[in-house]
Amino acid sequence: MSRSLRDLESLLPELDAAPADALEDQDLDFKEWPERSREKAVDQVVEMAICMANGGGGTVVFGVRDRVVGRADALLGVPPEIDVNLLLKAVYDRTDPRLTPVFEDLFVPEGTGRLLIMQVHGGLPPYTDSQGGAKVRVGKDCQPMTGSLRRRVLIETGETDFTAGLVEGRPADLLSASAMEQLRDAARRERAPEDLLHLSDHDLLAALDLLTQGRLNFAGLFLAGHPEALRRHLPSYVWTHVRMASDTAYSDRLDGNDALPVALNRMLDRIMADNPISTLELGLFHHEYRAYPEIALREALMNALCHQDFRIGGPLLVSQYPDRIEIANAGGFIGGVSPHNILRHRPVPRNPLLVNALVRLRLVNRMNLGVRRMFQSMLEEGKAPPNLAEHGESVVVSFRKQPISGPFRLFVADEGQAGRILSVEHLLILHDLLGHPELDTARAARLCQRTEPAARDLLNEMETGLGYLERGGTGRGTYWVLRPDLHRRLAGPGHPERNRRIAWEAAKTRTLSVLKDRARRGEPGLSNQEIRQITHYDRNQVVRLMLELRAENPDIRLGGAGRSARYSVDCARK
Repeated sequence: MSRSLRDLESLLPELDAAPADALEDQDLDFKEWPERSREKAVDQVVEMAICMANGGGGTVVFGVRDRVVGRADALLGVPPEIDVNLLLKAVYDRTDPRLTPVFEDLFVPEGTGRLLIMQVHGGLPPYTDSQGGAKVRVGKDCQPMTGSLRRRVLIETGETDFTAGLVEGRPADLLSASAMEQLRDAARRERAPEDLLHLSDHDLLAALDLLTQGRLNFAGLFLAGHPEALRRHLPSYVWTHVRMASDTAYSDRLDGNDALPVALNRMLDRIMADNPISTLELGLFHHEYRAYPEIALREALMNALCHQDFRIGGPLLVSQYPDRIEIANAGGFIGGVSPHNILRHRPVPRNPLLVNALVRLRLVNRMNLGVRRMFQSMLEEGKAPPNLAEHGESVVVSFRKQPISGPFRLFVADEGQAGRILSVEHLLILHDLLGHPELDTARAARLCQRTEPAARDLLNEMETGLGYLERGGTGRGTYWVLRPDLHRRLAGPGHPERNRRIAWEAAKTRTLSVLKDRARRGEPGLSNQEIRQITHYDRNQVVRLMLELRAENPDIRLGGAGRSARYSVDCARK
């Protein structure tokens, strides 16, 4: 997805509080223009065009230093004599298949006054240069197109859908009657079309494109196959549920080779057998809540089953510890999806034919709602959301075992009755502010996986529209806190409201004291990293803290740029 000039203009003010590198994403990169070598500059343009095209398309902004804070220092610009027609010809001539990006100028008052924008549209990768070399966009980085990455690109484009392959043998000998019935039952609960569910087994599989020329494909085998057929034709697939007594020992284990609906139900049954219940009074009724919401577990298991990479050996592993559950499937994130954008990224199916059949049965959707449901079901009960991580060639979803927060759940219910339905983003912000004294725009953007302008709009809505938050500070030093009455309500009895600015002021006092001590001893000042160690804040919070501190203390100076930048006290004025 490309970024418009308007989108980019709205991002540029953020450079005063964060380096350009922090604003980058799968579809956005900032690059400094190599002024000393025209050849290197053209090489960089060609390389970035290939990288972005292989990663699904995106926008490259040339003329920006990506590791400095401060708009004036970051926006160096592109020489005015650079001819975009020559760049377009170079990209076209040196790529295979041919790429034709769109170049645009963005004029700014800093540097040369000109930023060069390259919009690259995703096509049918892989793309290489004329010598066969290539890179691909993975998160914020352009990585060499190794064999495994080439395979990943082919999977993402549907060129190598393993589940579309055909299985040897008569379909009737491969299918499980129990699996077919459980598949129908699950689809009926999700209100799949009745005319589809009333078809015979053969006609239902054919309607779902699971039969090709009378033969069952691997998607059909995985959805309705007999365990013996699955063991024979899909030997790499197995699911395992383990009850862990500790991090190094387990008390109980079960392995299976069942078709998807059977495997889902068997794993859920085992998890729910050790999923404690809490009772909460809501009005006249007493409601029961599990430590792990069933909807969150079901969505996590379904995601793991759908995105299983059948080419990679290893089980779909469910590890149930005394304090957490971990669900891991073979196959890492693909298509630019990462733990840092999964809430908002378009879904990318690893097994398109399998997913298409599940979509028609309404067991999954194309709107990436599954992950949001996991987050929503945990957050509505006042619990921390699941943690998603990529470990090598696998994705791991972790749920912490937590008691329900009665005050938080009651608040969500009351808001719903009043017609205010809280989104995942609303819940993330409320949950964060119960554990932290304040929230700034930068952290809200990372938390909600949004741009900073979008995060700022969300915080403004929660302040002025919903009345949940209060604003403090000004300009780049703006922060938000929970309204005192809401904090008392959500935290519950026994948690008196704290003075939420004490920690911030104490951090400024401590930092200023260290700076003065170092100046008296003739030692260098403090870097952003060193101040983070002193205050336990993140990079953007330190930038904001130091902006306030410098405004209050004119003796503090900032020297250097990038990682060599240091804050110090001007001894000459003392």
